[in-house]
Amino acid sequence: MKNLFYTFILVLTAACAKQTPVQQPAELHLSESEMETSKNRTKDLNNLERTQIEDWIKFQEVKYYPMGMNYWVNIQNLDQQPRKNNGEIVSYQYHIYDFDRVKLYETPIANKNVQFGRFKELDAVEDVIRYLKKGEEAEILVPSVLAYGTYGDSKKITNDMPLIIKVKVL
Repeated sequence: MKNLFYTFILVLTAACAKQTPVQQPAELHLSESEMETSKNRTKDLNNLERTQIEDWIKFQEVKYYPMGMNYWVNIQNLDQQPRKNNGEIVSYQYHIYDFDRVKLYETPIANKNVQFGRFKELDAVEDVIRYLKKGEEAEILVPSVLAYGTYGDSKKITNDMPLIIKVKVL
């Protein structure tokens, strides 16, 4: 019985002991030439994707219009609509598709009663939501740099994957 008591105290003491924090690896520093190579790769990829998306648009029945942030939307003159400001509350949802129009996730990504300036969304999604009225929907064509970029989402969205996103303000 005495040994059981000492074992219990030993386990309790070990559980309460302060854990040594895990050291994070040193920050990755890129040389100036590596930064330039990365910048040029991103620029070239963006130009390639823009050309591919523009070619894809030519064969669609729906018209798409370029937005200032480097994405396209299926609503003409959307950027001339009133724009929501930081602090305004919005609810929305969206579905993500590839350019073969295959839905990548069955359930939409949704956020309710979020405040602009306090949530982080894909830049193109946040931008289009700022122009849409309650109940309005838009389809946006998003180059990878405004989507999940070089890394993807570690699930169904691969690296450097442009997307079609269908957004609805609730």
